Amino acid sequence: WAERIGGLNGLIARADANAAALDRWAQGSGWIEHLAQDPAVRSNTSVCLRFTDRSDGDANRVRQKAIAKLLEQEDAAYDIGAYRDAPPGLRIWCGATVETTDIEALGPWLDWAWESAK
Repeated sequence: WAERIGGLNGLIARADANAAALDRWAQGSGWIEHLAQDPAVRSNTSVCLRFTDRSDGDANRVRQKAIAKLLEQEDAAYDIGAYRDAPPGLRIWCGATVETTDIEALGPWLDWAWESAK
């Protein structure tokens, strides 16, 4: 499979396209941003995002769990909560095994879950 899509270069290109699609959505969301502010140090596979409103960390932890649960119940996303020791937010897999169209389709689901979890 990897060789059919261009080998290592093809895999990297897919992950880059996925991360770029998620970045475009995040930049327009208003409620989430990249955990790593410097694009040079961001992962293009396990993309970590944090909530822009950091005024209440405990409430944001609850919201993070609610978002993950809502999306899992809708079969829209699985295991997207931020790492335990990371600030409240989301972790989205953008590796080569994911289609860019799926990442693009995820954005509206994330917005819906954010609004629903308020």
